[in-house]
Amino acid sequence: MKKINMFFDIEKEEKWLNEQLEKGYRCKNISGFGVYTFQESNERYVVRLDYQDYLTKKKFQEYKAIYEDFGWAHIAGWRSGGIQYWQKQKGGQSEIFSDRQSKGNYYKRLMSYSFWFLMLGLFLYYLMYKDSGLYLTEGLWDMEGTLFWKALIFETPFVLLRSFPIFMVILFGTSFYKAYRKYSMYKDS
Repeated sequence: MKKINMFFDIEKEEKWLNEQLEKGYRCKNISGFGVYTFQESNERYVVRLDYQDYLTKKKFQEYKAIYEDFGWAHIAGWRSGGIQYWQKQKGGQSEIFSDRQSKGNYYKRLMSYSFWFLMLGLFLYYLMYKDSGLYLTEGLWDMEGTLFWKALIFETPFVLLRSFPIFMVILFGTSFYKAYRKYSMYKDS
């Protein structure tokens, strides 16, 4: 079974994946485009997500080996950085972060992840709007009657596409703030 879903919050994605496991569907693969492949399973599993920055080939192999020693299977993720997906049978230790420091480091990495996407959104916003507004049709606001409504309706989908950087800034700004608040709870005083 395949499902398509997009997440901007790593914790919501983890929760959703675990809800699929509760329904009896084990995650087999995750593509970079939000396509999740599931397989029916009678066994109980748990999924945990981690975010890692770029790792050398050797460090990535060590990273995977540590988790695999504790029974975790790596479902998806790249050594060049990003979200790492781990799955194991339920029972015993089902958390990948065992202490406050490792949990704090996780939220610190999430802050970094959100920060760079936030900066990308701001950069795109600057490039797209430094010389113009959202609606680009000349004289749109001077038009009257049916011509105005046709032009407005025609251009609105393009405005929504051009608004993508604004949505990125809002989503990743919120994600950064949430990660910062959680990091503040775990960092050593």
